Amino acid sequence: MLIVLSLGGSILAKDLNPDRFLKYAETLRKLSEKHKLLVVTGGGEAARNYIGTARAVGADEVTCDFIGIDITRLNARLLISALGTDAHPEIPTGYLEAAKALESGKIVVMGGITPGQTTDAVSAILAEFLRADLLTIATSIDGVYSADPNSDPDAVKYDIISPEELIDIVMSIEMKAGSKSPVDPVAAKIIERCKLDALVMDGRDPDLLEKVLDEKTAEKSAISAGTWITSRK
Repeated sequence: MLIVLSLGGSILAKDLNPDRFLKYAETLRKLSEKHKLLVVTGGGEAARNYIGTARAVGADEVTCDFIGIDITRLNARLLISALGTDAHPEIPTGYLEAAKALESGKIVVMGGITPGQTTDAVSAILAEFLRADLLTIATSIDGVYSADPNSDPDAVKYDIISPEELIDIVMSIEMKAGSKSPVDPVAAKIIERCKLDALVMDGRDPDLLEKVLDEKTAEKSAISAGTWITSRK
């Protein structure tokens, strides 16, 4: 199976802890024994800091996007280094390059591609373009909720939702000041447009990531550790 994994910079590159990169590399290495993997890394706090400084010195938003893309690719380079020979050595900078890199049989790791697109959006487009079996969005919460669980104690977690329901939930959460959805609106729209099967889950624990992906690809209802987005309910 081909899995496209959106791995947020806030969970992969938090504090730039080398042990964290090595642990994720170990998990990806185990998963690659059974599945083809393409990982899209986010920028995390480092990207936000650089973008904040760029805005403060007068950079336009497109320039800020390019700075963010550069940081995602630095995180990708660190993960490739941790994976060693198990990773494709080059970072694809486009969708066609990503498709070509997969032919190597190695784990492919990349960052952002286009200004205005988040890591999740890039991952969703890649999942459609490459006809992936599964898109996984690894976040800092354990799925999609009716509201932001960090600010609303009454938020309810969903086990399975449709792409259309995802868009409604995401837009409702994003419209509330200070709230943040686990899937950004652009990625949600791509998932709906392309009718992708996607899994949103807590990716902070690499061991849990391995366990969920192995069991989810075998049986979707085996674990309730995330939210399934599918039009085939």
